[in-house]
Amino acid sequence: MVVTPEYNHGYPASLKQAIDLAMQEWKAKPVAFVSYGGISGGLRAVEQLRQVFAELHAVTIRDTVSFAMAHGRFDSDGGLRDPDAAEAAVKVLLDELLWWGDALRAARAARPYAA
Repeated sequence: MVVTPEYNHGYPASLKQAIDLAMQEWKAKPVAFVSYGGISGGLRAVEQLRQVFAELHAVTIRDTVSFAMAHGRFDSDGGLRDPDAAEAAVKVLLDELLWWGDALRAARAARPYAA
């Protein structure tokens, strides 16, 4: 699970460094995204990250959890003001992540990943 903000239509350099430091560990693993930001909710950063993870031979989960205009979506204690949509999105995301995690684990056990 990768959580990212969006800055200037992209993801932060610190996230890229963290991803690159674990380069080998990403191979044949599923990656899911939670993003936040302004009007796009961080989705432009996620689209760029999909390209990065493709080069690392990771499988990105199509569905995401994103928070557009994040500064207004949370109360002073950090709780969501309207959690229903986010909770539904999280359920879909985690179900898909679990499915891909199980499938890729079984595939790696049956045959080592070749890259």
